[in-house]
Amino acid sequence: MAASELYTKFARVWIPDPEEVWKSAELLKDYKPGDKVLLLHLEEGKDLEYHLDPNTKELPHLRNPDILVGENDLTALSYLHEPAVLHNLRVRFIDSKLIYTYCGIVLVAINPYEQLPIYGEDIINAYSGQNMGDMDPHIFAVAEEAYKQMARDERNQSIIVSGESGAGKTVSAKYAMRYFATVSGSASEANVEEKVLASNPIMESIGNAKTTRNDNSSRFGKYIEIGFDKRYRIIGANMRTYLLEKSRVVFQAEEERNYHIFYQLCASAKLPEFKMLRLGNADNFNYTKQGGSPVIEGVDDAKEMAHTRQACTLLGISESHQMGIFRILAGILHLGNVGFTSRDADSCTIPPKHEPLCIFCDLMGVDYEEMCHWLCHRKLATATETYIKPISKLQATNARDALAKHIYAKLFNWIVDNVNQALHSAVKQHSFIGVLDIYGFETFEINSFEQFCINYANEKLQQQFNMHVFKLEQEEYMKEQIPWTLIDFYDNQPCINLIESKLGILDLLDEECKMPKGTDDTWAQKLYNTHLNKCALFEKPRLSNKAFIIQHFADKVEYQCEGFLEKNKDTVFEEQIKVLKSSKFKMLPELFQDDEKAISPTSATSSGRTPLTRTPAKPTKGRPGQMAKEHKKTVGHQFRNSLHLLMETLNATTPHYVRCIKPNDFKFPFTFDEKRAVQQLRACGVLETIRISAAGFPSRWTYQEFFSRYRVLMKQKDVLSDRKQTCKNVLEKLILDKDKYQFGKTKIFFRAGQVAYLEKLRADKLRAACIRIQKTIRGWLLRKKYLRMRKAAITVQRYVRGYQARCYAKFLRRTKAATIIQKYWRMYVVRRRYKIRRAATIVLQSYLRGFLARNRYRKILREHKAVIIQKRVRGWLARTHYKRSMHAIIYLQCCLRRMMAKRELKKLKIEARSVERYKKLHIGMENKIMQLQRKVDEQNKDYKCLVEKLTNLEGIYNSETEKLRSDLERLQLSEEEAKVATGRVLSLQEEIAKLRKDLEQTRSEKKCIEEHADRYKQETEQLVSNLKEENTLLKQEKEALNHRIMQQAKEMTETMEKKLVEETKQLELDLNDERLRYQNLLNEFSRLEERYDDLKEEMTLMVHVPKPGHKRTDSTHSSNESEYTFSSEIAEMEDIPSRTEEPSEKKVPLDMSLFLKLQKRVTELEQEKQVMQDELDRKEEQVLRSKAKEEERPQIRGAELEYESLKRQELESENKKLKNELNELRKALSEKSAPEVTAPGAPAYRVLMEQLTSVSEELDVRKEEVLILRSQLVSQKEAIQPKDDKNTMTDSTILLEDVQKMKDKGEIAQAYIGLKETNRSSALDYHELNEDGELWLVYEGLKQANRLLESQLQSQKRSHENEAEALRGEIQSLKEENNRQQQLLAQNLQLPPEARIEASLQHEITRLTNENLDLMEQLEKQDKTVRKLKKQLKVFAKKIGELEVGQMENISPGQIIDEPIRPVNIPRKEKDFQGMLEYKKEDEQKLVKNLILELKPRGVAVNLIPGLPAYILFMCVRHADYLNDDQKVRSLLTSTINSIKKVLKKRGDDFETVSFWLSNTCRFLHCLKQYSGEEGFMKHNTSRQNEHCLTNFDLAEYRQVLSDLAIQIYQQLVRVLENILQPMIVSGMLEHETIQGVSGVKPTGLRKRTSSIADEGTYTLDSILRQLNSFHSVMCQHGMDPELIKQVVKQMFYIIGAITLNNLLLRKDMCSWSKGMQIRYNVSQLEEWLRDKNLMNSGAKETLEPLIQAAQLLQVKKKTDDDAEAICSMCNALTTAQIVKVLNLYTPVNEFEERVSVSFIRTIQMRLRDRKDSPQLLMDAKHIFPVTFPFNPSSLALETIQIPASLGLGFISRV
Repeated sequence: MAASELYTKFARVWIPDPEEVWKSAELLKDYKPGDKVLLLHLEEGKDLEYHLDPNTKELPHLRNPDILVGENDLTALSYLHEPAVLHNLRVRFIDSKLIYTYCGIVLVAINPYEQLPIYGEDIINAYSGQNMGDMDPHIFAVAEEAYKQMARDERNQSIIVSGESGAGKTVSAKYAMRYFATVSGSASEANVEEKVLASNPIMESIGNAKTTRNDNSSRFGKYIEIGFDKRYRIIGANMRTYLLEKSRVVFQAEEERNYHIFYQLCASAKLPEFKMLRLGNADNFNYTKQGGSPVIEGVDDAKEMAHTRQACTLLGISESHQMGIFRILAGILHLGNVGFTSRDADSCTIPPKHEPLCIFCDLMGVDYEEMCHWLCHRKLATATETYIKPISKLQATNARDALAKHIYAKLFNWIVDNVNQALHSAVKQHSFIGVLDIYGFETFEINSFEQFCINYANEKLQQQFNMHVFKLEQEEYMKEQIPWTLIDFYDNQPCINLIESKLGILDLLDEECKMPKGTDDTWAQKLYNTHLNKCALFEKPRLSNKAFIIQHFADKVEYQCEGFLEKNKDTVFEEQIKVLKSSKFKMLPELFQDDEKAISPTSATSSGRTPLTRTPAKPTKGRPGQMAKEHKKTVGHQFRNSLHLLMETLNATTPHYVRCIKPNDFKFPFTFDEKRAVQQLRACGVLETIRISAAGFPSRWTYQEFFSRYRVLMKQKDVLSDRKQTCKNVLEKLILDKDKYQFGKTKIFFRAGQVAYLEKLRADKLRAACIRIQKTIRGWLLRKKYLRMRKAAITVQRYVRGYQARCYAKFLRRTKAATIIQKYWRMYVVRRRYKIRRAATIVLQSYLRGFLARNRYRKILREHKAVIIQKRVRGWLARTHYKRSMHAIIYLQCCLRRMMAKRELKKLKIEARSVERYKKLHIGMENKIMQLQRKVDEQNKDYKCLVEKLTNLEGIYNSETEKLRSDLERLQLSEEEAKVATGRVLSLQEEIAKLRKDLEQTRSEKKCIEEHADRYKQETEQLVSNLKEENTLLKQEKEALNHRIMQQAKEMTETMEKKLVEETKQLELDLNDERLRYQNLLNEFSRLEERYDDLKEEMTLMVHVPKPGHKRTDSTHSSNESEYTFSSEIAEMEDIPSRTEEPSEKKVPLDMSLFLKLQKRVTELEQEKQVMQDELDRKEEQVLRSKAKEEERPQIRGAELEYESLKRQELESENKKLKNELNELRKALSEKSAPEVTAPGAPAYRVLMEQLTSVSEELDVRKEEVLILRSQLVSQKEAIQPKDDKNTMTDSTILLEDVQKMKDKGEIAQAYIGLKETNRSSALDYHELNEDGELWLVYEGLKQANRLLESQLQSQKRSHENEAEALRGEIQSLKEENNRQQQLLAQNLQLPPEARIEASLQHEITRLTNENLDLMEQLEKQDKTVRKLKKQLKVFAKKIGELEVGQMENISPGQIIDEPIRPVNIPRKEKDFQGMLEYKKEDEQKLVKNLILELKPRGVAVNLIPGLPAYILFMCVRHADYLNDDQKVRSLLTSTINSIKKVLKKRGDDFETVSFWLSNTCRFLHCLKQYSGEEGFMKHNTSRQNEHCLTNFDLAEYRQVLSDLAIQIYQQLVRVLENILQPMIVSGMLEHETIQGVSGVKPTGLRKRTSSIADEGTYTLDSILRQLNSFHSVMCQHGMDPELIKQVVKQMFYIIGAITLNNLLLRKDMCSWSKGMQIRYNVSQLEEWLRDKNLMNSGAKETLEPLIQAAQLLQVKKKTDDDAEAICSMCNALTTAQIVKVLNLYTPVNEFEERVSVSFIRTIQMRLRDRKDSPQLLMDAKHIFPVTFPFNPSSLALETIQIPASLGLGFISRV
């Protein structure tokens, strides 16, 4: 598409303007090629004719669409040019208050001259680990990108910060270093990151000063290398400085200051330690008063001095050295006050005992006389002798100033060296990130040597920048495999050659400095002779011979030659330096020790550098005089060398660019001066980046993004399965010029303007669709409105018309009588009058008409005669004239025809034989015939007209005649009628007189009746109105009294409720605050403790094990790195045989003492909170009671479970009784029987013991089976949420059915017989066992089997009914599906063939997809069922095998052959366990190891009872308590706590492990409470459980320790949750399009954002929900308390809401209407998840309220004051800063949306100014709610717990 086609009517363009640089205008008509003038309409309302340049014929720049204005990246703009860049920056800076903008690889930072809350630690955490394009532009994003690339690419990085003075370079560099210090952390305890940050205040105090442009301007350049180790943690730093502005020490311009340190010293002069400096006000010193502005508004120099000293202390600069620095600085101030008096023109002197000089000498420790002498004299050395020459006053003053500058420069270098030494690290540097804070391009009215060096440095940096940008563009094109064409870009190498090449400006300057009599003028002449007219970049001013002009990349700069040589030499008298070197003050000579070294006077040593930065130069061997020669290097030479070194360093790193812009020269906050901004944009290379990008293919889209954005421009047939081919086909149709785009491997590249054209097509298509939708909807709405109005109008009209009709009928009845009377009376009057007038009129008419008729007749007769005469005369005249004319015409015709005939005869003779003659003759004849025919026709027409006229005249005459005749007859008839009517009138007059009398009489009677009726009516109405008024007053009084009573009662109730609610809330808040404070202290204590352990382990492993490497991923690293990172890496090495662990006994006293001390410290706090806790507990008990009442409602499943548990307990108690009786029986047999019978070898004894052994084994087997079944029942109950009561009631039945599947009926009967045997009464005589008893047992067993079969039959019946119901539902669904198919078939038959095929295919695909999903779900369910059944099968098979083996072992060979002794059947009884576990003291470590350290939570959670380790540990504690072994109790509890900590430290990043031990720790804590013996915890215990309470020890202290441990585990669980969820939240909640097609993809720039299209690795909302399901199922499987699960879910939802809202506030592309809809939908899905899990009352939904309100804020109207009021009332969970930020960031995605106006945002701010909320912008995503552990007793009996063999605890025995 041609660019000129876009210049249509209403297109907006930019035109140059001298005031505003660029001004917007609108085309009034289409542009056509060849037009020389454009008709424009300016925004201020004026019309303008814009003349195009006749030479270039360039059209004005087009404006970008409104939806692109305010983009984060300037390269995302469709039109890339200067006005678009300037306007975009202005909109972001002024309207949105955004100071950062990307321009490709450059970050443009505009100084706001105002403190902004965007640099807090929460912002750092938000940017940490994020991709650069995913967040809004920020200096932190650039720093994160550098840090990430360093870790990922193993390459050093550089951040180049440049800009004018006052643009904010130093602040940007400071924030970048702060980011690295916060994110990376330190590798040691030396707090290197704090030292790196502490170097800033020191360098600012000695290197920054106030200028007219900036209050804190850096007057030197610096390059800070921040070193990192292999784990990318800060280990040190190194600083290099460039070109310190030494002249500022001795001279300041108006409204400027010297370096800050001097004013800080003067402000602190009254401090005791500074009295020896003898300082005073800054106005007392010559070096600090020249600018006339010693104070900076808002800056306290005394406080700044304290900060500087504090930073020096932190960097290891001792107090003595600090005082030495201050002495030297004070000496410089006093030196500036030294005055000279002239003796003559060539000599001067200092007054004797001059006080400033005396103070200077005292402070410097030098001899007064010697310093006084050499300040006024100098030494001249020749080849043969040395002269001492006096100097003039001016020379002495210059020498004094040079000495002051030299001392300050040396002190500056010394401080830099010491800072570098403090930041130097002994650890080897692995990589570094350099931050270059260097001056930007400068041009003033008078430019000198400093500006020349600054601009020279910027030329070098700009060259490096251009090459880097060009290289990146080339790499992008090569990677995408598109044709690469060379882009012409500005190369400033000629300018650099002009400055630094051989015979360049610097070379000639150094050469002139070596000349004995070299001056600035001679150097200028050399420049003119060498470069003028030879180099296009070098010019000479017209009116000056002491200046030169250089054409830099940014602008032309004129330099004044005066002072160049002196500043380049930087000479100081050697005698003065020698005096200072001889000082008694030790520090002063140290400053001048490096005079013999070849080191730049403004650069620091390269301490701490590694080979990664640069290769050090080899030392060269030279002559002895070489060092002196090196000392004479000029400033320009040194600066050139240091600049080359800097460029080598930058070229060896990956650069990142920050361009700082100064918006105005007056330091006004958020004020934008377009002229100044454009100057700086041109100077800093931003526009060059734009130009390079625009020259190629600046707009880039991935195929998926292009398809999603421009899907509306495609037809259905254009959409293919291959997205790439689809995009190619569509683009070929939309853009015919193939040079306007290129297809890469993954992206489509567009030239400038093409995206705008596509956007125009898309907007037109959408606008047409919107208009159609609006038309339809508006028509429908108006139709509905019209119908409603019409119905209402008809109703109103019906009633109104009815009322009017009734009124009208009444009116008609009243007036009818009067009308009749009036009719007759009027008729009589009018008729009489009429007859009189008619008679008179007839008489008059008869005479008049006769007269007129006679006159008319005479007139007609005269006219008739005249016409006859005229006819005759005119006929004669006409005939005479006709005859004469006819005669003349005939004569002329004859003559003419004769002449023509003669001519024709000649022609005929010539053409007689020609064929053409006949043709022409024929043609002539035809013409003549046609002419004659036309004449005949015309004559016929004339004839017809004449006949018609004659006919008309005859008709008129006849009609007039008839009319006169009829009038005559009518007059005769009327005369006769008048005579008859005269008689009738007389009779009518008589009748009217009679009627009048009757009427008057009737009227009088009617009037009397009406008057009487009116009086009666008025009296009645008056009486009724009085009664109504009285009634109304009474009602009002009654209502007022009732209302008053109700209001008072309501107010009293509300007041009481409010007070109660407020007191409750206050108590809850206080309690939560105390909990949070205590838990934070506990967290800090645990962190320090673990840090101590880590350091201890690290020291232990330092010698044997090298430090493991650490790789930082892109998205998980943050400043809050887990304390367990290092320990988790080395945890795998704990099992090395060579390493020996310390015995746990040694650690026990130390750890427990720490915990007990912490417990004692907390006890006092707990006592203070006791009152509040009691009140809160009472209220919680009330809530629990209400819940219990609700839960006591009939619940069938709960009742059955309780009945089963009670039944089981009764059976167990019976078994225990039988066991006791069996033991008594055995004892009785051993005591009472004869020795021969009861002897060990006796047959009866042997048989009895064999029976006893078999019964015991079988009893153990049965009990283990019962426990297995019970554990499976509990796990299934917790893992599967009950859907309805029916399912829950049949769980146990299902388990029994599983059992029945595994065994036959005989085994079932045998099992129930065994159970019944244990339930027999204890009164049986065990010595008399006979067949009757056996038969009775068999009978009872058969009864049990029958009952079991009956229950099985009932269950099968229920299952059959369920299946039948399911089949009926399936039949119904099939019917519905059939109906739907028929409807679709009918619809398809109405469609055209192509659409019918497409619709049928679409329907078939949908159906198959749904069936596929259903089958997949069924397959997953079947897989789960199969796995579950396989596990059960293995368990039962194992048990059956054991039973068979036991039975075979019990049958001895003797019993098989013969049975000499009949076996005695003894009822089986189990041992009466007390719920305790016994272990030996030496097995404690094995117990802890098997139960805690090596336990795998996954297997325990699936196969065993939830909380089994906690129960086992508590049972062990119970046994130790039973033995009253204090040491054993304490040892076990301490080992348990330490082992849990060790496990969590080793596997602390595994959610299952942390969840498992949190659940078990809480269960252990609840067991200690439940069995503590305290009444408050024994309410829910059974009598048996109360018997198991601890008897000897009070473990309240250990309960507190376990509670603290549970808090730590909970906090660790939250951190694990956060680490797992954090990568998913932004992608799933914000970026992924859950509702497809709602949010459009806007054009993006070079910083590509994360695509919203879900790729394979992209997280979606479903990913978050799946992860939440996983968390919830794991916690349920582990048996975690429901209340604790609610708290975890609340914390998870808070993390989701906080991170989502924080990213929303930091991403402008996310703040749109469509994104608000996406967020609200995602939140609704989370709420649905809460409802599914029955967690709506957990408080999790309330944590999402800020996010919900932010989404609503994106969708509501934002125009009027009513909208502002609605927003203020709606967004009560958002702070004012967050509301304003969202409104500022709101960005339309489509052209149909509107931006939020600045005035509306101001209105919001005014309305919210009284709201007291936090000024913090972001939510604290790291906040953890205080956790509580509500007491949750267990109903599980301890004596029934079995220890599985899989735990390896065979050394423990049950007691």
